[in-house]
Amino acid sequence: MDIAKRIKTIREKKGMSQKELITAVGLGAPMYSRIETGKAEPSLTTLEKIAKALGVKLADFFEVDTNLEEINSYDASIMEKVKTIEELDSEEKKMVFAFVDALVGKKKLKDALSGVLQDVK
Repeated sequence: MDIAKRIKTIREKKGMSQKELITAVGLGAPMYSRIETGKAEPSLTTLEKIAKALGVKLADFFEVDTNLEEINSYDASIMEKVKTIEELDSEEKKMVFAFVDALVGKKKLKDALSGVLQDVK
C-alpha cells in the first residue's frame, strides 16, 4: 500500500475529516488533497506533522503489517474526549489540564524511582 492510501486509511479509521487533519497539520487543502490522492509526494517534515496529528508513528505509513483496527477504537475515543475538553470554559480546562499534568508527573516520578530501584538491586 502506498503512503497516500495509508494516510487516508488511517485518517478514516480515526474518524477524522480531511478538514480536521488539514487544520491540525497546517497545510492548505489543495496540497493535502494532492498528498492523499497520491498526486504529490509529501516531504518528511510534512509526513511527521501528519503522523503527529493522527497520533501514529511515522513508521505506520510504511509498515504493511500495522493493524489499523487497533489504531481506530482507542484513538477515536481519545479524540472525542479531546473535542469535549475543547468545548469547556477556560476554568474547567485549567482543572482538566492540572489533573492530567499531576497524573503525568506521578507516572514520570514512578518510572524514575523504578529505574533507580532497579539499579540498586
